[in-house]
Amino acid sequence: MSGAAGGPVPAAAPAPRQPRPPRPRASTALLLLATLAVGASLWAARGLLLPVLLAMFFALVGNPIIRVLQRLYVPRFVSALLVLALGIAGTIALGQQLVAPAGEWVRQAPREMRDLAPKLRHLVKPVQEANKAAENIARAAGGESSARPAPVVKTEVNDPYKTLTATPRLLASVLAVVLLTFFFMVYGQSLQRNALALLPDRQQKRLTVEILQSIEREISRYVLTISIINALVGLALAAALYWLGVAADEALLWGTMAALLNFAPYVGPLIGILIMLLMGFVAFDDPWRSLLPAAIYLGLHTLEGQLVTPIVLGARMALSPLVLILALMLFGWLWGIVGLLLAVPLLVCVKIVLAKIEGMEGWAKLLE
Repeated sequence: MSGAAGGPVPAAAPAPRQPRPPRPRASTALLLLATLAVGASLWAARGLLLPVLLAMFFALVGNPIIRVLQRLYVPRFVSALLVLALGIAGTIALGQQLVAPAGEWVRQAPREMRDLAPKLRHLVKPVQEANKAAENIARAAGGESSARPAPVVKTEVNDPYKTLTATPRLLASVLAVVLLTFFFMVYGQSLQRNALALLPDRQQKRLTVEILQSIEREISRYVLTISIINALVGLALAAALYWLGVAADEALLWGTMAALLNFAPYVGPLIGILIMLLMGFVAFDDPWRSLLPAAIYLGLHTLEGQLVTPIVLGARMALSPLVLILALMLFGWLWGIVGLLLAVPLLVCVKIVLAKIEGMEGWAKLLE
């Protein structure tokens, strides 16, 4: 078409692209209610979630080994089967070595605790004398009577039906963890690819692939490295106890306990030190020699926590001690001992995801 003067009519300029309206933010009360609902759901569904999370944890431990076997042209199915079979065989062999000393310790614990009282009285005698003197002074000053309250005796009734019904449930959970671990090892990558195919945006796919690869690589490296370090700590403690004169099978029992407790930072070693104190007073007659197992365990944990782990893992896996304690309290309250085991890997996952999402880097720094 032409204008009044016969010239061409200029094309209309494209309308400016309107910016997207900001997404409405939820109120603080709604966020609080959502958080409480998520926490209640995690607690209520722990019977379903814990086998899945444990299977993912064990699969992450085995994935680096599977990748090495794949470089040697071993099929992934065979590699996963081999890693799982070796893990189960090692667990059964270790369990057979630990059942006898653990049962003997449980049977002898009441008698040993009675023999422990004179040793403890010898060590705490000065403190008791000071406490008695302070109580006498306070009683004389306040005119309080020395009457003691009557003791309250509590009885507990053991329900055999509860034990009978809990055993099949435990076996089913163990079988579910084993099967899920195998399937995560074999089909985990295929599941990721199929899930990514559902995303419509290419940029979202690229970001999600980067996040999943980072989580899988970093968490696998972290879990395998921590497992090896904790196993070495347990072996070192077992060797030290054997050198002190503890029987080999019992030393292996305490070394395994130390390795498992070391998965829960701060909380686990604190429990381990208390157990080593009790074990030392039971195993040795000399009160001061009884402190050696706890001192050795404290030294090994300090060396591992302050030197070995920071050098091996570096600053990328650094987590704030306060955030770590809060996470251990939260997951321990939700899921018990398994929650203490999974708290650190889950916190590392959250940190990696926050570091990869644009605008959330500050929250990742908050966890350091």
